[in-house]
Amino acid sequence: MAEEEAEEAQDRPTMAPFLGALAVIVLAVIVVVLLNSFGTDGRSEEQKVSLAAVGQNDALQRENFSEFSGYTCAAQRGAEADFIARQRDSVAKQGARYVDDVTGVKVEGDRATATVVYHFGNTPDTKVNTETAFVREDGEWRVCSSMGDSRP
Repeated sequence: MAEEEAEEAQDRPTMAPFLGALAVIVLAVIVVVLLNSFGTDGRSEEQKVSLAAVGQNDALQRENFSEFSGYTCAAQRGAEADFIARQRDSVAKQGARYVDDVTGVKVEGDRATATVVYHFGNTPDTKVNTETAFVREDGEWRVCSSMGDSRP
C-alpha cells in the first residue's frame, strides 16, 4: 500500500508551475500599471506645446468644440455656437487651415510661447507665422491666444 501511495504522488501534477506563471503575470501587470500611472510619455515640454497647437487646429477643422476646448485655455474657449459659426465662415472665405510647423517654443514655468506656421486651403503657398501663447492648465498645455483669422 505504501508503494501505491508513492506512485500516486509521483503521477499527481503539482500547482507550483501554475502558481509561478501566475505570479510572473501579476508582477508584469503591476509594472505596466505603475509605469502608466507614474511614468512620462517621453515627450519634452516643447513637444507637448506643439501638440497642443496641432490638436487645437485639428479639433477646429473638425468643428469638434469638446476637443477644441481641451486644447484651449479657459479664458479663450467661448461658446460652441460662436465657435462653429466663425469656423464655417473662415472655411467659406479662406479654406481649411493647416498647421505646417511650430517653431521657437520657449517654456517658462506654466507659460510658453511659440510661432505657429500655417496656411489656408485657398492660399497654400502663403505661410502665416503667428506668435502664440500657451498656458499649462490642469497639467496640460493649452493654446491661450488666437492663431489667426480662423480661430473662433
